[in-house]
Amino acid sequence: MGGKCPSRKVKKRRYSHKTARRSKFLLKGDDAVYEELQQKPGGEMKEATLPLDEDLPGMGQYYCLHCDRYFANVSVRDEHFKTKRHKKRVKQMMGPAPHTQLDADLAAGMGAPDNGLKLMSM
Repeated sequence: MGGKCPSRKVKKRRYSHKTARRSKFLLKGDDAVYEELQQKPGGEMKEATLPLDEDLPGMGQYYCLHCDRYFANVSVRDEHFKTKRHKKRVKQMMGPAPHTQLDADLAAGMGAPDNGLKLMSM
C-alpha cells in the first residue's frame, strides 16, 4: 500500500540541512553589533584575545566583528574582508546608529503619551 509512486520523477523537497545549521550560529542584530563597535575602537580583534570554542568554526579564533561571523581559517577570513558584503557592512556600521526597539515602539505610538502643554490648572 505505501512506498514510492513509480511515476514520480521529482524528489520531494525536504527541510534544508543548511538552514538548520545556520540557526545554530545566530547573528546579532545591527544595533548590538553597533554598540560593540562603539565600545571597542579599532575594528578587528586579535586572535590571541578570543577564547577557544569547539562548537564554532575554526575553534572561534577567526572572527569578523562587523559581520558577526566566525571563519574556519585566516585565509577565508581575509577573503571575506575583501567582499562587497563586508565593505557594505563596515560602511553601514560607521554611519549613524541603526534603529533600535525603542525607535520602533515610538514610531508605532507605543511610547510615552504626548498630550501637549497644560494650558490651565484647576
